[in-house]
Amino acid sequence: MTRVREAFGVWLALAPALGVVGLLVGTSLAYGVAQSLGALPVVSDPGLSLDAYRGLFSGGAPVAREFWPALGFSLWVSGASTALSALGALLVAAALTGGRRQPTGSTLLVLNLNLAFPHLVWAVALGLLLAQSGLLARIAYALGLLGAPADFPVLVRDRYGLGIILHYVSKEIPFLALIVLAVLRTQGAQYNLVAENLGASPWQRLRYVTLPLVLPALAAGSALVFAFVFGSYEVPALLGVRHPRTMAVLALEFFVNPDLN
Repeated sequence: MTRVREAFGVWLALAPALGVVGLLVGTSLAYGVAQSLGALPVVSDPGLSLDAYRGLFSGGAPVAREFWPALGFSLWVSGASTALSALGALLVAAALTGGRRQPTGSTLLVLNLNLAFPHLVWAVALGLLLAQSGLLARIAYALGLLGAPADFPVLVRDRYGLGIILHYVSKEIPFLALIVLAVLRTQGAQYNLVAENLGASPWQRLRYVTLPLVLPALAAGSALVFAFVFGSYEVPALLGVRHPRTMAVLALEFFVNPDLN
């Protein structure tokens, strides 16, 4: 009975926030679904129809030629960014808390400092740094390492989304690392010390001790990162190419297209 009351109290406390979020998200989803079914037409008479979905899945509609590549590209960018960020955060946290060490205030400041930069500012900085006409290319050319700045590897505005992935990895590793460090700080160092005394190598301690301890929090943080990257617009628009585009870029360009069809 006590647990039921505690659970009810938690949900009651969350009810205002969940209600606002549910109302906003639910209304948007309902409006989108209704419009896709023809209930809220822009250029035709109202009437429920699955023509939009038939055209999309059959490939007959013009949008289908861009939708599926955009969906695959978005899943690739989101999945790769999330996986690399989670792995990097785990390794960073393990390195900072290995043995009897605890992360210092300056280390935590560096991790938090990265989060203070907006994604758009970070994307502009990466573009100026890593583009073929960017700072690194010019430095390499001045040192004689390249015959011309254009010989620099294509790391931004490439068709594989490497620049976009690099941006999100460099931004999300500190975010996930802080989550992992917060969990490890509550657990203490006793588990690692016991494993070390029993002869476990650093890799074994990471795999069998650290990872199980932080996996729930790391998985939850990774889900947030995946959702954020999948729906983000400004970074793919700035560091991406015209084809393939991410779903967010494609959706916004279709939305503002003057051709209502």
